[in-house]
Amino acid sequence: MLLRRITFIKNYPIKQGPQRPNKTNQDLINERVRFPEVLLIGANGEQLGKMSSKAAYDIAVQSDLDLVCVAPNANPPVCKIMNYGKYRFEQQKKAKENKKKQHTIEIKEIQLTPQIGQHDVDTKARAARRFLEEGNKVKVGVRYRGRQLSHVEVGEEVMNKFIQSLEDIATVEKAPFMEGKWLNAVLAAKRK
Repeated sequence: MLLRRITFIKNYPIKQGPQRPNKTNQDLINERVRFPEVLLIGANGEQLGKMSSKAAYDIAVQSDLDLVCVAPNANPPVCKIMNYGKYRFEQQKKAKENKKKQHTIEIKEIQLTPQIGQHDVDTKARAARRFLEEGNKVKVGVRYRGRQLSHVEVGEEVMNKFIQSLEDIATVEKAPFMEGKWLNAVLAAKRK
């Protein structure tokens, strides 16, 4: 025989208290503006004074525009009557322009070994030079394996030769340091 468990859900009354402002990423517009008092700015930029958010919303509806909270953390919060669609479009346009102007600096990595040949060092130096000319930083690492750790000075010599080959275009941002089985250094392009 199968027993079924019946659970009762009680309807607890929801506490009605002062409504807290919406602190999420969503814009506070029209009915979402729930402050007891707001400072209202008209569609033409004139100040209409302090009033309840309901009264401010009614004024926005009469003028066939939206009520947008532009400064929710101010005391009292500042709301403006405007066309919300046009406002969002302008914000997105500005964000896109700012994103175009910014340049992210990447850290490119070049790996060497203590027994690397001179030709291979030159090839990797050319690649590092190209990275630095593009405006990126270069992390140079010499990897030690097994018994190579007993002769760290060999890898340091390779690292110093590599850094000297890029002296004209790069500065040492982080001097060579040991990190486990790696000897690392960070190079950045010289400022013009």
